[in-house]
Amino acid sequence: MQSISTNKVARHEYYILETFEAGIVLSGTEIKSIRQGKVNIKDSFATIRSDEVFIHNMHISPYEKGNIFNKDPLRTRKLLLHKNEIMKIKMDLKTKGLTLIPLSIYFKDSIAKVELGIAKGKKLYDKRQDIAKKEFDRRINKLLKQNER
Repeated sequence: MQSISTNKVARHEYYILETFEAGIVLSGTEIKSIRQGKVNIKDSFATIRSDEVFIHNMHISPYEKGNIFNKDPLRTRKLLLHKNEIMKIKMDLKTKGLTLIPLSIYFKDSIAKVELGIAKGKKLYDKRQDIAKKEFDRRINKLLKQNER
């Protein structure tokens, strides 16, 4: 799998409870732009409307050589999931405080896929604990490397 874009902020802001893989409905110029790596999912989110999943605020830059065939960079795009996955996500999202966010975009057998995560927001103290744990792990690894020499 060739990763194109990852949402690093999502893992800092949310607890990821479960992940799903979905296809994206794209136009020809959009897929060319994604292949060039010109996509941003930092502020994007997904919703379910009438048993279909849509991704909002995913920015795909217009393809330079696309002229009139370029689409709106921030348009809402449909995601492709199995019916039972959509129903499971729908039931999970009814739980208070859960949301559906994209975690990464990648190519799998030359098909663009997005990894969606059912997420629960972190509190400020949870974020502080995560930062402190990372700092502690870095210090331990640094000391272990120094002791190996």
